[in-house]
Amino acid sequence: MTSTAAAPPPRAYRRLSVEERRAQLLVAALGLFAHRAPDEVSLDEVAVAAGVSRPLVYRYFPGGRQQLYEVALGSAADELKLCFTEPPVGPPTERVARVLDRYLRFVDEHDTGFSALLRGGSVVETSRTTSIVDGVRRAAAEEILSHLGRIGGADAGGRSAGPRLRMMVRSWIAAVEAASLIWLDEGKQPPAAELRGWLVDHLIALLAATAATDEETAAVVRDLLALETPGGPAGRLAELVIPVVADAAHLLAAAPAAD
Repeated sequence: MTSTAAAPPPRAYRRLSVEERRAQLLVAALGLFAHRAPDEVSLDEVAVAAGVSRPLVYRYFPGGRQQLYEVALGSAADELKLCFTEPPVGPPTERVARVLDRYLRFVDEHDTGFSALLRGGSVVETSRTTSIVDGVRRAAAEEILSHLGRIGGADAGGRSAGPRLRMMVRSWIAAVEAASLIWLDEGKQPPAAELRGWLVDHLIALLAATAATDEETAAVVRDLLALETPGGPAGRLAELVIPVVADAAHLLAAAPAAD
């Protein structure tokens, strides 16, 4: 007598809600857009990645790839904004270092998509996608200003950031973006931790240079230094830079002779 193995019970099928199905498609699209330029991703590939049919993708995203990309970009932008959110605890430069660790981890995990997003020139790039990216930049600048003890709006009273300080922070955000793209081009070298340290140093140096001619930034630097520690980023940079700056003593104007 030959025994026959019992067939496995059929898998229970659960119909997904509209929001669950939409989220499933979005996750599949994000996975593709993270490592491919948006121009190179087709709806057929999204459907395969999600395990559904192409018509079903269109049912939830009737605008096709353009709509799907914009929604996926908005979701990625929300995640990227969270990278810059940090509790106001501890020395400011150490907070910024933690922010950059999360930011560079995001860049690493979304390498090709991140590069395509910031370089522009895509056929799916529109005023809406540009607005989403600009929103991330502005949100990042506001978070960095908050770590410097300033907030951005005109209704912020005495703690609002002036034009020189705001320009400096937004310039630093642009430099972080540029460095991230170069980092990807260079095969993610130097290591992320080394790049993060250099970017924190860059922020400190920009603050110091701006403070030399802007009283508001000078006040920010004084408050910031009072919170820093010898072993933190600011203390380490001071230890390295002060000997170098000392070599520039001959550039200082001679003190006027006493009568």
